[in-house]
Amino acid sequence: MAGRRIMVVDDEAIIREGINRILSGSEFFVETYANGYLALEKLQESSFDLLITDLKMPGMGGMEVLKSIRVLQPEMPVIIITGYSSVDTAVEAMKNGAVDYVSKPFTPDEILAKVNSALEKKAVLVDDIYLRKELRDNHGFDRFIGASAEMQKVYRRIMQVAPTDSSVLITGESGTGKELVASAIHKNSQRRDQVFVAVDCTSLAENLLESELFGHVRGSFTGAVQTKTGLFKVADGGTLFLDEVANISLTTQAKLLRVLQEREVTPIGGTQPVPINIRLITATNRNLKTMVADGSFREDLFFRLNIIPVDLPPLRERKGDLPLLIAYFLKKFADEMGKEVRGLAPDALALLEEYPFSGNVRELENIIERAVVLVEGGLIKKEDLELTLPEDEEGENIHACSLIPQSVYELKERKRHLREIAVEPIEKAFALNALKRNNWNVTRAAEQTGMLRPNFQALLKKLGISIRGQWDN
Repeated sequence: MAGRRIMVVDDEAIIREGINRILSGSEFFVETYANGYLALEKLQESSFDLLITDLKMPGMGGMEVLKSIRVLQPEMPVIIITGYSSVDTAVEAMKNGAVDYVSKPFTPDEILAKVNSALEKKAVLVDDIYLRKELRDNHGFDRFIGASAEMQKVYRRIMQVAPTDSSVLITGESGTGKELVASAIHKNSQRRDQVFVAVDCTSLAENLLESELFGHVRGSFTGAVQTKTGLFKVADGGTLFLDEVANISLTTQAKLLRVLQEREVTPIGGTQPVPINIRLITATNRNLKTMVADGSFREDLFFRLNIIPVDLPPLRERKGDLPLLIAYFLKKFADEMGKEVRGLAPDALALLEEYPFSGNVRELENIIERAVVLVEGGLIKKEDLELTLPEDEEGENIHACSLIPQSVYELKERKRHLREIAVEPIEKAFALNALKRNNWNVTRAAEQTGMLRPNFQALLKKLGISIRGQWDN
């Protein structure tokens, strides 16, 4: 068994180091982690032959790690370490997929025997008969269209994670179908008969978003004329989907983390916490790891949300699905409009195959809908698409239709981008002026502007403003 990779997770350094010494001497490759969050992050990008995890750990316990492993790497055997050698604990761990358990204190021979036994047992992979049937019958899955290898990976991850209650973080560019993934997970879960609540975190101001999520009591703030039940409570028993979670403020992030840790929510202005039972799914088109690094997203919340990641590929990386998607949207809009459209002319299909689709599947849907409206015959021609490819990679001489929004969605994205460009100089002037007025003292500058110091620091990082070389804080 030389060369087998083993991961050890335990909050006690003496246990980690002890197992490492025992197994490394037997020619295993061992990696150790002090908590479940770090272990799961590693398991999202790398495979191991065996996991040994403590049952009782702060933050994320071994049972939660075990349940997540059954989704990330279902074939990997797991051994639970417990100082609580009761039969009930062992049975619960085995029910959740552990192949064995060992009680503290243990001997080197005992650990070696457990490891060798676990590695000899044949892994049972997740049954994907239902998935294969969906692909065979529908060339897709749920409301998704596509049979490419990239999308089959997404479908398999949905079916693996759906039966669990693990938190899911869906990433992908705008228009790739992140809400469809969230809906598919809910529909294939044990909560399918309960409510599915979706929230767009960009559509509400911060104070309104907090009220929507957590609720408020009458008179808690100006305009609170009646008590409002928050969406966390509305989704009780079901699934809550937070779209574009990267856009919530650090203040709201802290409250969200507390709700997830305590599994209870306190309405704004209220004093009594209310217990909740929800499955949380979040989504973003931004890189949360980068945001954690620059201080605009909490690391502890990122770990709590990113238990099971689902990454959606952009349309340009799965062009093999293009004919299926085109056929689906053609039929959909032709039926809706009562028009007989047989298909696309060769020149129209060739243009779509070369088109970059910055708006992904949603943009393709808008293009086909427009073409079905405009086509006068039974075959959509190149000119009916009203598209032209960019002339060069530098973006010079790009056709006007690539600059002018062709749909409400494209208009929204273009306006958002222009707002970001316009706002940055104002934000920079605001921050620099506040620092200069307060002799480059960050704390005083934050107080004078009415911002919390962490938020002001995050703004400085975002703008690339450094106080080094200036006055002491």
